[in-house]
Amino acid sequence: MSVICGVDEAGRGPLAGPVFAAAVILDPNKSIQGLKDSKKLSPSQLASVYVDIMQYATEVSYATASVSEIDDINILQASLLAMKRAILKLSNTPDHVLIDGQYCPKIGHMSMRAVIKGDSKHQEISAASIIAKVERDKHMMELDRQFPLYNFKQHKGYPTKEHIRLIREHGVSDVHRKTFKPVSDLLI
Repeated sequence: MSVICGVDEAGRGPLAGPVFAAAVILDPNKSIQGLKDSKKLSPSQLASVYVDIMQYATEVSYATASVSEIDDINILQASLLAMKRAILKLSNTPDHVLIDGQYCPKIGHMSMRAVIKGDSKHQEISAASIIAKVERDKHMMELDRQFPLYNFKQHKGYPTKEHIRLIREHGVSDVHRKTFKPVSDLLI
């Protein structure tokens, strides 16, 4: 039986914080209820399914690309870098890797396929979507403790009206993506 790994990222659109990627190999003998795109789950459903994935998956890894890497190489390349790091952290080399989106990171001769809307089509990608989102949200809660003026716990770094207002009021922090509008506009 071939080993399939699903990979997805979380945090491409925010104005602050790193981008996270997760790689998940599911156990074909164990069923996990509620696996779907993380954006379609409530916070309580996310938490519940996250626990099940961590308990029943064959292997889970996640990795990040930092704010400075995002600003240096752009968000797409940083997302691919985080995905590559997550895949390389796996102790088992998968036979096939399914990546959510249009592009795959380059890793030797590993068999990879990009799947548009893959988080709705493949359970492995759905699981990776959930892990990446939950781990990124936990990280943003930690950033909220370090940078309380920006209320990251509320918006997780996304460009809400409140977040933009807080950036205008308090300035750009070290965890803001300097190449993202409107952050870049405020640096002028």
